[in-house]
Amino acid sequence: MEKLHTLKIYASTFISMLFLAFSLNAQTDFKEYNGRVVDGQSDKSLEAVSLNINGTNIGTITNSEGEFKLKVPSNYSDAKLMVSSLGYNTYVLPLSELSNEESTIKLYPAITELSAVSISTFKDARSLVRKVFEDKNKNLEEESVFMTAFYRETIKRRNRNVSLTEAIVNILKEPNTSQQRDAIQLGKARKSTDYKRLDTVSVKLQGGPFSTLYMDIMKYPEYIFTDESIKSYQFSFDQPTTINNKTVYVVNFRPKNSVLKINYIGKLFIDVESLALVSASYNLDLSNKSKTKNLLVSRKPRDVVVYPLEANYKVDYKAKGNKWYYSYSTLSLKFKVNKKRQLFNKVYTLASEMAVTDWEVNVTGKKIRNKDRLRPTVIITDAISGFSDPNFWGKYNLIEPDKSIQSAINKIRKNIEKQKEKEKSKTVAGTP
Repeated sequence: MEKLHTLKIYASTFISMLFLAFSLNAQTDFKEYNGRVVDGQSDKSLEAVSLNINGTNIGTITNSEGEFKLKVPSNYSDAKLMVSSLGYNTYVLPLSELSNEESTIKLYPAITELSAVSISTFKDARSLVRKVFEDKNKNLEEESVFMTAFYRETIKRRNRNVSLTEAIVNILKEPNTSQQRDAIQLGKARKSTDYKRLDTVSVKLQGGPFSTLYMDIMKYPEYIFTDESIKSYQFSFDQPTTINNKTVYVVNFRPKNSVLKINYIGKLFIDVESLALVSASYNLDLSNKSKTKNLLVSRKPRDVVVYPLEANYKVDYKAKGNKWYYSYSTLSLKFKVNKKRQLFNKVYTLASEMAVTDWEVNVTGKKIRNKDRLRPTVIITDAISGFSDPNFWGKYNLIEPDKSIQSAINKIRKNIEKQKEKEKSKTVAGTP
């Protein structure tokens, strides 16, 4: 059991290191809204804030600098925008109040108090966590769901972007009661890799969008908690907080001992009323270097040793009616690469995130054909080629790139334009 659990965890975040020798948005007319979300008291930018058009499943999230771009079909121009983040009061405003220029939206921290009844209901944090996983099916959609999502994967060497991959994907999300695995179909995609910056080592994330999809721990609890492994963790209550103006329990968890091959430390955020998991934030325990050496690496040269420095994970869910849906997940892996006979080591950061931007209950029984399905072992950078023009995404919602990524994109575009000019000049010069 423990061996199987370990292998499944590896499958979700494999890095491969080698030497180098259907859209739900049928509308064509839309309006674009740009802005930034900040803390109303400190003016600090707020990351991963959820923005949703009320009464629809259309949405996006803010980037690391609090910025967002939201594309809304024209027939929803009179709708309201819901802005929410963990620990803050939800803010609702008409779309018409967003200016044509960049708008600033302020969120204010929520003051949360649990009633005496709520506090006394679960004095044992472990029993609450068990209850969440035992009763999960009553809080989750019983039919399959078809989703459109935006996926981004970046690799940095030190602080420099060396690889960028972005894609729109279709996800066929099967219900938890089904034995079928979720399926992903690649839609629009683009990539760029600066192999000079990668030097002699190629760093790749095995799984691509699956690496973030498998972080849906309500559908795939085996990646973090099994009936056996949950006994090896200690759970405790933290101060409650708020999301979407609803009170949530906050449960801390950490390993009791080092029995497990892989240990996690983190927090679970649980809705007080429904006992649904709202969010989870956790990281790998990397305190034992001998135990974690070459962890998460599927392939590497013999003379290379990889030491994980950080491994952070986060998953969010959204409510629609009395059901909860997978909404967003992100992982960030930082590791040091030591190679024999080289004086200096190299430090890389690999990050991927996926945000659901639209979805619908699959009442018509849509399927993704086998030939169109991505493999769970896919290396997404190998499945895509080239980079595209600024209008590539059209009506699709995506996560706004932060300044460092935007700078990398601008450089790529300039290089493409220069290359086109050179080719054009050669063609003209060769014309009789």
